[in-house]
Amino acid sequence: MERNIARLRARLDGLGVTLRPHLKTSKSVDAARRVMNTPAGPATVSTLLEAEQFVAAGVRDIIYAVGIAPSKLPQVLALRAQGADIAVVLDTVEQAEAVALASRQAGSRIPALIEIDCDGHRSGVRPDDKQRLLDIGRALASGAELRGVLTHAGGSYSARGAEALRKCAEDERRSVVDAAAILREAGLACPVLSVGSTPTAHSATDLTGVTEVRAGVFVFFDLVMAGVGVCQVDDIALSVLATVIGHQREKGWILVDAGWMALSQDRGTRKQDVDQGYGVVCDITGQPCADLVVADANQEHGIITVRPGSGGVLPDLAIGDRVRILPNHACATGAQHRSYHVVRGTSDQVEAEWPRFGGWQ
Repeated sequence: MERNIARLRARLDGLGVTLRPHLKTSKSVDAARRVMNTPAGPATVSTLLEAEQFVAAGVRDIIYAVGIAPSKLPQVLALRAQGADIAVVLDTVEQAEAVALASRQAGSRIPALIEIDCDGHRSGVRPDDKQRLLDIGRALASGAELRGVLTHAGGSYSARGAEALRKCAEDERRSVVDAAAILREAGLACPVLSVGSTPTAHSATDLTGVTEVRAGVFVFFDLVMAGVGVCQVDDIALSVLATVIGHQREKGWILVDAGWMALSQDRGTRKQDVDQGYGVVCDITGQPCADLVVADANQEHGIITVRPGSGGVLPDLAIGDRVRILPNHACATGAQHRSYHVVRGTSDQVEAEWPRFGGWQ
């Protein structure tokens, strides 16, 4: 984890931009303090529950990076009243009008960023949709604060190869630069140009015009990111410790006490070149066992097999032996657990236990 953080920090320092880490991956105050620039932030969250937890821990500079619903504005105002600078994200005039109205009624200008659609992956305003950008910007100006523009290159998760990833990163950068130019030419302030995804953060070669980069899963990495090509399996800093509880030798199965309740049901590698099942199996030190995966998972049982067609050999694991399972998606696997047991390198000595929180709102 420390190596992963240092790697991205050095990269972004060299490109002259600020890291605004997305804390949805760890959902842990202890982990957050190791990745943020200061104890007060900056930070990104995906739920207002996260915002509340981190504000209580002293974080003050936060972007709530999911499209704002008007019903959530009282929570935003309550957090701002506690001294936290929380900005919201939106991509419609209706949302902008709601934010402006709530700001006028509260006597507090809520900052908002206009979400830009850089690749058709999900939500946002196309960067060349001048009229919509200006309508949203002017609606915000009637009571709220236009903080800037923000985008997320979600399409980068499907990219393969360094050149394709660099193109995603440049498309991401160009989208916010172009959108900001439209707003500025109309006399609307646009101080923040925020981009970010773990693949593009590690692939960008030019971030001219960008003020900050958001990324989250880089803290732990996972098998999906390894499949994309932005990390190696050895970089994955999160694993689930499981115990062998049985065998079905005629089927080539080893049973462990970690099913989808421990690993999650995320099968994000299924569409990649190498399907990693529900996770890659490692020995107790974290060294991957050749072609050994959790091929299937029930609620509390994981079924370990040799990857089909690999020619691998099932190891001789006895009842009670322990293995580590690397996750497809670190965010989803982490969400199954109440805390992280922190170890260093191949040691099995737990140095600390970091609480994490779950839930959604």
